[in-house]
Amino acid sequence: MKLKKKEKPTPAISTASLPDIVFMLLFFFMVTTVMRETDLKVKVVVPQATEIQKLEKKSLVSYIHIGVPTESFRAQFGTAPRIQLNDAFATPSMIAEFIDKERAARSEQEVPLLTTSIKADREVKMGIVTDVKQELRKANALKLNYSSSLRTEVY
Repeated sequence: MKLKKKEKPTPAISTASLPDIVFMLLFFFMVTTVMRETDLKVKVVVPQATEIQKLEKKSLVSYIHIGVPTESFRAQFGTAPRIQLNDAFATPSMIAEFIDKERAARSEQEVPLLTTSIKADREVKMGIVTDVKQELRKANALKLNYSSSLRTEVY
């Protein structure tokens, strides 16, 4: 006597946990992705140095970029070095307002820890850097940093 076994169809794959997996991936990428804060409109090749220190809290740093405008902005702004604050070109007289906005965006405990970092192209003349430093003194932003890259060979 032969018994015939009924073939059962394979069960469907459960998709109940699929939304959980998708949201876990979404949160993972949201947490690990760093968004660019500003779009550089000036070309900056930082100078090299041998004695450098890394900044502890980059969230407390305000950047001032100084350099020649990129190709797309040269027709409008020329080839003279320009100052960029956040996403806009600026004049030295606008630096005090920039520092005030940065201080207003922070809590009162963080204001003394704020650092202003100058990212100047290595070909920029010191005149424009001195103008920026004078305006920072007027705004009482005395904690200053010059950005540079590490020089591997020593002369």
